[in-house]
Amino acid sequence: MLEPTLPLKNSHFLIIVMGVSGCGKSTVASALAKDLAFRYLEADDYHSREAKKLMSAGKPLTDVMREPWLQRLCDAISVEPKRNTVMAYSGLRRRHRQRFRDLGFDTLFIHLAGEEALIQQRMQARQHFMPVSLLSSQFATLELPDAEPDIVTLDVGIDIQHIIDRAHAAVRLRLPKPLLPLAQ
Repeated sequence: MLEPTLPLKNSHFLIIVMGVSGCGKSTVASALAKDLAFRYLEADDYHSREAKKLMSAGKPLTDVMREPWLQRLCDAISVEPKRNTVMAYSGLRRRHRQRFRDLGFDTLFIHLAGEEALIQQRMQARQHFMPVSLLSSQFATLELPDAEPDIVTLDVGIDIQHIIDRAHAAVRLRLPKPLLPLAQ
């Protein structure tokens, strides 16, 4: 559960919208980035061609295979350390989430969670390199964010606009008012 009273480390923010493939990360993260006028990073864009080819073939990545991808993401964020950023990123492993916390930003994770059957249904309706057959492996790999005070979990069993609205509410609890758009 998000603690709205967490002390802020500095004035630079990293919001990570996380969850298994097909949960709506990219849609929610891009909407937040646009509305907040923050930089947007799509973690899938940082996968190597080889990793995408493996996943497209229905083969899940190992932690060793994920390592260069994680480093590319950390490098992409760190290249502009004073730029507020929203990133769509799976965040399946606790130690991977910690790497982003260690970059020096005030970090907020928004975990989009839902039933596997619902997310599978959504995945079948979209075009993506990640096949539906890998969804079970993502759920198996996901380390639930229990006892991580900078993570708020949102249920994806509602329409996307309501999910985005709830994500905005979570952000409003954490960000100082000068960073929030006037329309909020």
